[in-house]
Amino acid sequence: MAELRQRLKHALEITQTASEVAMAHFRRPLDIETKSDESPVTIADKATESAIREGLLHHYPLDAIFGEEFGKTGIAENMWIIDPIDGTRSFITGLPLFGMLLGYVVQGVPKMGVIRMPALNEVYAGGHDIPSTCNGNTIKTSTCTSLSAARLFINEGDKLAQQETAVFNRLIAAGNLRRMAADCYPHALVASGHADAVVDFDLQPYDYLPVSAVVEAAGGMMTDWQGNRLTMESDGRTLTAATPHLHADLLEIVNG
Repeated sequence: MAELRQRLKHALEITQTASEVAMAHFRRPLDIETKSDESPVTIADKATESAIREGLLHHYPLDAIFGEEFGKTGIAENMWIIDPIDGTRSFITGLPLFGMLLGYVVQGVPKMGVIRMPALNEVYAGGHDIPSTCNGNTIKTSTCTSLSAARLFINEGDKLAQQETAVFNRLIAAGNLRRMAADCYPHALVASGHADAVVDFDLQPYDYLPVSAVVEAAGGMMTDWQGNRLTMESDGRTLTAATPHLHADLLEIVNG
């Protein structure tokens, strides 16, 4: 427990330093590359991940690291997972809703996560037996138990509409209030009780594992579309819900 809290302290310090790297490039001219999966990447993504890696190697040189930009280094059951700029499309269009994700997993199980929003000056953190916080203040998910009353975020709506048309059509008629969005911030809003649910799609482990630790430490649930716990091998389709009853409603709607 004490060790995990110390790791979280270091994670907060490392991401704070790295956020300064990201913000030095935000709303500035950028060269944009296209990766093999057609997603954009900039010098900001790479420089930010390098800064996070430098901090981790200083404190935990024996741990493995898996980052979006530079892949996996090291072989260990203790692994740090990095998404340096979660929402590069937001970043390159000047939208301040990009995040920075850092998670710590042991044998593939998320133990702790940090969701930092550099342009908003917000940081969400939590983990196993460590209550979730926003800027140091304890947060909890809402008590919403019904999808009909829920404030629902639909992430990656364009991809959902094309690849999971029936699910998308059900989702846009669900909930009490719906918002189209992307990336990590809607999940942070569920953790802090401002929203109730997020349906997400086409994610990678560095997108969902750090986030799941924060959501669950706040009292919520985050699983795949079959209701299974998230792992490194999950298929990238996720459900985030404030309560078990609401999660059950989400499972019904995505599975028809």
